[in-house]
Amino acid sequence: MLDLIRNKFTGKSLVLLGFGREGQSSYTVLRRIFPDKPLAIADKDPAIRENPIIREDRNLTFITGDDYLERISEYDFIMRSPGIPIWQFVENSAIQCFTENSSPSTSGIPRQRITSQTDLFLQAYSTQIIGVTGTKGKSTTSSLIHHIFQTAGEDSVLLGNIGNPAFHFIDRIASWTKIVFELSSHQLEYITIGPHVAIVLNLYQEHLDAYSGFEAYQLAKINITKFQTAEDLLIFNADDVLVSEKIAPYSAVRKSYPFSLQQEYAPGGFIKGGMLCFSDGKRIIPVWKIHQERFLRGDHNLKNILAAINVAILSGVSHENIEDGISTFKGLAHRLEYVGENRSIHFYNDSIATIPEACMEAIKAIPMVDTLIAGGFDRGIDYSGLAGFLCHSSIRNLILVGAAGKRIGENIEQLDFCHKKLFYINRFDNFREIAFRETRPGYCCLLSPAAASYDEFKNFEERGKRFRELVIRHE
Repeated sequence: MLDLIRNKFTGKSLVLLGFGREGQSSYTVLRRIFPDKPLAIADKDPAIRENPIIREDRNLTFITGDDYLERISEYDFIMRSPGIPIWQFVENSAIQCFTENSSPSTSGIPRQRITSQTDLFLQAYSTQIIGVTGTKGKSTTSSLIHHIFQTAGEDSVLLGNIGNPAFHFIDRIASWTKIVFELSSHQLEYITIGPHVAIVLNLYQEHLDAYSGFEAYQLAKINITKFQTAEDLLIFNADDVLVSEKIAPYSAVRKSYPFSLQQEYAPGGFIKGGMLCFSDGKRIIPVWKIHQERFLRGDHNLKNILAAINVAILSGVSHENIEDGISTFKGLAHRLEYVGENRSIHFYNDSIATIPEACMEAIKAIPMVDTLIAGGFDRGIDYSGLAGFLCHSSIRNLILVGAAGKRIGENIEQLDFCHKKLFYINRFDNFREIAFRETRPGYCCLLSPAAASYDEFKNFEERGKRFRELVIRHE
């Protein structure tokens, strides 16, 4: 890996685009290889200059301020951190949306000059990488796969969008290490090579504020298989119509393993006789009884488990180790997390649910939800389907937060048959008094926002932690 970086950037000018957690880890590795190489750092925030890890570096140029993106094209390579939207500056960007009467721009930064930790890691270790993407479920599925490998005694690392920058693991990877890589749309935008195993879980409206449209977001996701070879493996959710449609040009020329809760696939994963099964095309292998006790609640998690089963069997893990891994995996914080009981009310934290589909799955998975807390930052997502679902649910109280909560409520109010108690709040903390007052003893209060958190919080984890603090506090 270090040799790849050295060969790629020797004699070339380089700018680090973004100086958050990943940008800082990129800087640390680059300085290890090139102690005195002139580097540039581009970030909107001028305060990055005061970061302790770069304060004494005299070989840095800073590009900051509102126009920082317009000044990066002069460098040979741009090492981009995820989430910085630069598609409008990129020549023939694969994530632009075009109408029948329009065509891609022929000006801008050539795509081959854009790189990232993700792309460099794929170039170095693609044959060892299991890449997991999808709008929802990728953290749970990635963590479950990693847990199954560890249960089986395999050398495995978990990195990527889950919060572990890839470069942190450069000294940890051997030729036999299995690399489980959670991949966001932002990380996949400008890759040039695919992982040996690609998993596509689902496609829903998300991150529309960072793309030119929903189609652009989908195209970024599908890059995970676009750059695979015919010998690589593609595992995908056949129940998701959009996924099946978008991967169709690639699934026909890949070693493909669909998984489904609705029908049988050979090869692939499915339910048969009350068991989650895998078929290699010749025989059916029962792995997990769907009604036995598990920490991962809900039908949507059955799909995540099926994806993990496919990977594990294809990687040579025994059925016994897979079963042990599934049964001992306790899930992740802020994902259908049982917080506890207070005043005879059961509280669940599903702060990760930032889209309507995730909220609906949470309500299906948690029994006796009496109060739902939803809303937050409004990104223009369509809430009409969620409104209809809530109106037909047994939930009595809807605590609706911020701009997104207001829109959810407006959608509900347009449905004359919906008789719910709606409580509009502008500050998240105000839910507490309403929840304790309105939720019936013995029932559940669920935080599943169907919206992003960054109107009041840095991220969904911070929102979930605040929820925990407020509901377990005794007064």
